[in-house]
Amino acid sequence: MHGVVVDVETVDLRFPTSRALDGSDAMNEAPDYSAAYVVLHTDVGLEGHGFTFTIGRGNELALAAAEAIGRRARGWSVAELVADPGGFSRHLQADSQLRWLGPTKGTIQLGLAAVVNAAWDLIGKAVGKPVWKVLADMTPQQLVDLVDWRYLRDTLTPEAALAMLEERLPGRAEREARLVEEGYPAYTTSAGWLGYDDDKLVRLCREAVAAGWDAIKLKVGGDLADDVRRCALAREVIGPGRRLMIDANQTLGAADAVRWTEALKPYDIWWFEEPTSPDDVLAHAAIARAIAPVRVATGEHAHNAVMFKQFLAAGAMGVCQLDAARPGGVDEAVAVLLLAAAHDVPVCPHAGGVGLCELVQHLSMFDYVAVSGTRADRMIEYVDHLHEHFADPVRMRGTSYLPPTRPGYSAEILAASRAAYAFPHGSAWTDRARDAS
Repeated sequence: MHGVVVDVETVDLRFPTSRALDGSDAMNEAPDYSAAYVVLHTDVGLEGHGFTFTIGRGNELALAAAEAIGRRARGWSVAELVADPGGFSRHLQADSQLRWLGPTKGTIQLGLAAVVNAAWDLIGKAVGKPVWKVLADMTPQQLVDLVDWRYLRDTLTPEAALAMLEERLPGRAEREARLVEEGYPAYTTSAGWLGYDDDKLVRLCREAVAAGWDAIKLKVGGDLADDVRRCALAREVIGPGRRLMIDANQTLGAADAVRWTEALKPYDIWWFEEPTSPDDVLAHAAIARAIAPVRVATGEHAHNAVMFKQFLAAGAMGVCQLDAARPGGVDEAVAVLLLAAAHDVPVCPHAGGVGLCELVQHLSMFDYVAVSGTRADRMIEYVDHLHEHFADPVRMRGTSYLPPTRPGYSAEILAASRAAYAFPHGSAWTDRARDAS
């Protein structure tokens, strides 16, 4: 494969989702979904597109981190990327002065994720496969070699991970065929944003049931009485046979999280997502013990595999909500999938946002084919906005994701959308400013 990375382009993309309160929750009242967007340009015209996700102000900081890290991508050949993607990721992280800003967390990690995700898009396009298929076709040893094991081997050794992957190897072809035929199950959050009034909540729940959804998530954590009323309305609409999940987006202390769960238990809650600080392993473990059999779901703000290791080892995570754009890209996501499978914890990735649905579908599908080998209790979050801006948007059949077929990571945003939503000079923002005046 020919070509060398010769330039790294960055774009500050922001979508004014705060206008309709799409994405609103108890912590984030009016987000403008945004992407710190990266394009790796090669001297043969092949491009790799990637991004990390933010919710508006501060997107420029993630973009600056991606620019700083992306300089180390220049000069890498496409053949080198394909042969050693894990080595490329570790090369990006090897600048000790940039690493000091994390290490492997915060804004610097968001920038790393954007560049690594762009590299995997480039890899998929170079070999002519979607990223889920690139990963699913790797040998167990190649997958193990993607992972930096320094801080993980006390919980999962590379030898144990290799044995687990080899055990799954004989069923890969059968699971892949089933995936192509049936797709991957999803749940919807589109009905449950906290900024929606009761009438809109009821209407959207009814529409979700009519569309075939059997798992719906509501945002909670503002006022307990309001949450009791909203969960009661939702349960009445969806009936007893569907799963209802709740998400507090980190707003509660441990004791309040337990109190919330007790008040909402009559509505048969399947999981309680991000009940407290996303970094507090001890609090999540205490909550998990107190509210069982309701599961604690968390991980969308866990910034690296070491955090996931601690949550899983402590029994603090009953559902692993891996994000595709917060840890350091695909390589670190593979590490998290291996850790979750070793602890027999289902992975239900965090999605929505800008393009997170497009990215995480690849991770879940690879997980099913090659890592966990099961879809039991596993779902991908689905939110029905912003897909129209992507060159390879998610494809749904009913309430299931269909596997992507186009080469790459499904990360490319259309050129027209990149121009319109570039901040602050794109037409979506200049027209808004003109309207406001």
